[in-house]
Amino acid sequence: MLIGEVARRSGVSSRMLRHYDTLGLVRPTGRTVGGYREYAARDIRRIFHVESLRSLGLSLRQIGRAMEDPAFAPATLVGDLIRRTEDRLRRERELLDRLRAVDASAPEGWPDVLGIIELLRGLDSASAARRQQAVLAPADDVPLPTDLLAGAVLAEADPNVAGALRWALARAGGDGVASLAPGMTSADVVVRRRAVRAIAGFAGAEATALLTAALGDPDPAVRRHAALASATRGETAAVPTLVTMVVEGTNDVEAAELLGALSRDAGHADRIMSALTAELAAPTADSAVRIRLTQAFAEMPPALAKDVLRRLADDEDRAVALIAAALAGVLEDRLSAEA
Repeated sequence: MLIGEVARRSGVSSRMLRHYDTLGLVRPTGRTVGGYREYAARDIRRIFHVESLRSLGLSLRQIGRAMEDPAFAPATLVGDLIRRTEDRLRRERELLDRLRAVDASAPEGWPDVLGIIELLRGLDSASAARRQQAVLAPADDVPLPTDLLAGAVLAEADPNVAGALRWALARAGGDGVASLAPGMTSADVVVRRRAVRAIAGFAGAEATALLTAALGDPDPAVRRHAALASATRGETAAVPTLVTMVVEGTNDVEAAELLGALSRDAGHADRIMSALTAELAAPTADSAVRIRLTQAFAEMPPALAKDVLRRLADDEDRAVALIAAALAGVLEDRLSAEA
């Protein structure tokens, strides 16, 4: 079969077939009387083998080695191709992210584009100080894209830089909550923790709804952040988590104060008092737990808490009794002053 026919049937150009011949990749078996290349069936098969390997991203030199060296290990080359392809895709994703960040900033001219690129370079720095500076001191008049800041918040491990990013995101003016929302359902618990802390800095129904939903997160730290933030918004769904925080001694003072604030609503006070009393009577409640619960009662409305504290003043645990007696006296003085 002559070269023109081979090119037509294989889809490989005559020029490329001549190049293969020159490199020794595919040499036609014979020549016609006139000196034209003549390909046999096995030559055609070799052409298709070459094209198949090219489709995997192999260079012609690698293909020549693969087809001629009996000791060549395909798995090694394929593994190397996978790593190089993954690296190329990573670089292309980074480029795509940069382009999207620039586009999201709605640049009006090249100075805006260059400003965003400088911000991106700063956020990509290995230096935490450099990343923080990029957020706190961006180029003049360069808008900070909300999506870019949200992505940086969810990825940032340094607490100081993360704080600066949350501050910048809350003031960026875009829909920061929507940009952070995907982080709340991430499979990575660290990302969910970062997301809930950032969302806690936003007001509005959307943020409150996400925080309330996070009260059911499997991670205790996410639940605690959500409880503290949602309770400040008056969400009583946070009560069980806040009570658990008092029992476990994690941010127990802040949790008790928020329980006290929620109990100012008479419709919720009995529920909160019952939850604290139940934990006080739990067989697993040791002295330290009962002391924290006793102190939490002091944050409740005095008219409800004083009787509980008076009973605890006779508790067999001396430390609990002393604290309860002192707190009961304070509450009674407060009630007398209000009368």
